[in-house]
Amino acid sequence: MPLRMSSLFLRTLRDDPADAEVASHKLLIRAGYIRRAAPGGYTWLPLGLRVKNKVENIIREEMNAIGGQEVHFPALLPKEPYEATGRWEDYGDGIFRLQDRSGADFLLAPTHEELFTLLVKDHYSSYKDLPVYLYQIQTKYRDEARPRAGLLRVREFIMKDSYSFTVDDEGLDEAYEKHREAYIRIFDRLGLEVVAVDAMAGAMGGSRSEEFLHPSAAGEDTFVESPGGYRANVEAVTTVVPEPIDYTNAPAPEVKDTPVSTTIAALVDVANKLAPKDEGEWTAAETLKCVVLTAVLDGDERKVFVVAVPGDRDVDVKRLEATIAEALDVTGEPSVEPATEEDITKHTQLVPGYIGPTLLRDGQAMQMLGTDSVTGIPFFVDPRIVSGSTWVTGANEDQKHVFGLVAERDFTWDGVIEATAIQDGDPAPDGSGPLATRRGMEMGHIFQLGRKYAEALDLKVLDENGKQVVVTMGSYGIGVTRAVAALAEAHHDDKGLIWPINVAPAHVHIVATGKDDVIFETAEDFANKLEAAGIEVLLDDRRKAHAGEKFSDAELIGVPLHLIVGRGLAKGTLELKDRLADTREDIPVEQALDHVIRVVREHQQPTS
Repeated sequence: MPLRMSSLFLRTLRDDPADAEVASHKLLIRAGYIRRAAPGGYTWLPLGLRVKNKVENIIREEMNAIGGQEVHFPALLPKEPYEATGRWEDYGDGIFRLQDRSGADFLLAPTHEELFTLLVKDHYSSYKDLPVYLYQIQTKYRDEARPRAGLLRVREFIMKDSYSFTVDDEGLDEAYEKHREAYIRIFDRLGLEVVAVDAMAGAMGGSRSEEFLHPSAAGEDTFVESPGGYRANVEAVTTVVPEPIDYTNAPAPEVKDTPVSTTIAALVDVANKLAPKDEGEWTAAETLKCVVLTAVLDGDERKVFVVAVPGDRDVDVKRLEATIAEALDVTGEPSVEPATEEDITKHTQLVPGYIGPTLLRDGQAMQMLGTDSVTGIPFFVDPRIVSGSTWVTGANEDQKHVFGLVAERDFTWDGVIEATAIQDGDPAPDGSGPLATRRGMEMGHIFQLGRKYAEALDLKVLDENGKQVVVTMGSYGIGVTRAVAALAEAHHDDKGLIWPINVAPAHVHIVATGKDDVIFETAEDFANKLEAAGIEVLLDDRRKAHAGEKFSDAELIGVPLHLIVGRGLAKGTLELKDRLADTREDIPVEQALDHVIRVVREHQQPTS
């Protein structure tokens, strides 16, 4: 049965929602696919459900093809499994916690690693039972602080998460590659461009990790590419570290007056005016700025730390967040933000605008510069701050900087941390050429989890020698609702959506325009014949809607093929508008059915 516009639960909007920032948010609301129910939560309407279900079905087919078996867990889960793995605390404020009437703790699941692990533990005890790949398509919950951009940043979303259970690392490698290949097929069938990039495992743990990113200016992730094929999320890029420098004959550091020089630009200007070099001019790359930051821990505890970076570089908070928990030796996934005035005033030794490393960690220059105490604030440096490198930096005294401060001789540090933003032209870590940065949306993430969760939950099987071994796991996720948003973001024009045919709510939108009964009868006849041939039809059979309204709705809704039954019928023709190919053609009525079926089938072929 075709969908009929006359009875479809649908109301299109002419104006963008006031809170919509990105195209997908605007168009999915205006075209009647979703409606906002709460901050970060959306109701799926009939057209939206058809698209979402098609995305899910493609994922199911490819997961089943590699031997995956579908299960379904509850979203409301007990505290105990997450407490056993440490994630009850590690998640911090990022999850929804609640209690039942008896006071027992529960959470709304952000992911289900623990439950999958316990399920396999309950069922399997021998290597002969493995490998096994289990997956589900389920609603997840995360307490997103600032939900926005429609389906791209929400509190409730749908994911496909799958898990592989194998006896050893060799089995994990095989499972990982099978899932990786399945993901490539899934995104190809969806009609969504993605690139696989190296990534950080984050709170998931594990070793090898890749993200599948859809290149988009609306994306919140940044990734890099090199001419030689290196691809990585910026958080996973490692800096090419300069060689250490022999500082045996380096002159002693010297403090100079540098009035009104609280910024790098001002410092460079003052240095070139008041302390010119023997050769050339001072540049920002020769300065060292000590940036005061705060890690926000569980319970809103704030831990101040300082990172020293070259003056021509900006701190990248996301890169810091990927590793700061380990650097500070804290649990969870702390967020990082610039230190507030209140944070800084708690450390009276800090002189904003003139902070230098000699105040933060001991070194030979302490005595020379008259510093006899340190703050105890954790102090980290960017990998470019190598032994023997020489810097102009704060002297920890108002209006003064120290020139010629030598790393390792004059100051030391608590650790080295990837802290700065990747810039176009930076060298790739594998030597494959200069990096170029791009924006992207995360569509999927695959991890080699290893034995972290199996060990925590005591998932073991007997191997072929009768010895108990810890099971090896992999985790593989795809954002279903996020994929719908990404498809809308990637496939639209200034008139509306243009869905790839494999996920469109219908293959053909038949638009009956005019008042004559024969027009509507012909449209109905074609709708029924196409449906009988396996072609999904959305039929605009509204008698009172004028042609302009129908055409506008058809372009907004985004069914890729429009078959227009109207004035041309008197001349024996129908008009086929192919929005994917951006073509129009008049087709004789007697040839229209076969022609439309052929065009649909051509569009359904994989793109690669």
